[in-house]
Amino acid sequence: MDREECLRFLKERVSFHLIEHPAVFNMEETDALHIPHEEQIAKNLFLRDDKKAHYYLVAVHGRKQVDLKALQREIGSRRLTFASEADLERYVGVKQGSVTPLGLLGDPDHKVRFYLDAEFRHQQIGMHPMENTATVFMGAEALMQLLHDAGCGADWLTIPGRTAKSNRD
Repeated sequence: MDREECLRFLKERVSFHLIEHPAVFNMEETDALHIPHEEQIAKNLFLRDDKKAHYYLVAVHGRKQVDLKALQREIGSRRLTFASEADLERYVGVKQGSVTPLGLLGDPDHKVRFYLDAEFRHQQIGMHPMENTATVFMGAEALMQLLHDAGCGADWLTIPGRTAKSNRD
């Protein structure tokens, strides 16, 4: 699924707001753009266990630093590490810097389990529409429903970690 297919898919199913912007590759670059509602933009971590048997996409608020050891215990996984860019492209369909839960809609084998931080409940969530040159905002519950309807494994989870201060705090 590419960006245009993703946006068409969303238009048919949910209400969302799209903001175009220059390419960003991390949260610091996103902060520099001063996108409206930037506090709602998710940071997405693509992880795997040490045997490459299970893959996870974890979405948290952009300032949250995830405790991978605690997350590993929480989800009952073997040791977690960041997955390779090749695995990211194979399972989520995007390149590094464009990680998005929307990529899971194009994974027919549902190899990746998605965890959305419970802090997003009843809030908007911002994420890339398959490319890092735009951000879509939609209700977090709508995102979870889209993923469930597509047969993706998706759960709410209180993701262990701490919130770091921004450069503007």
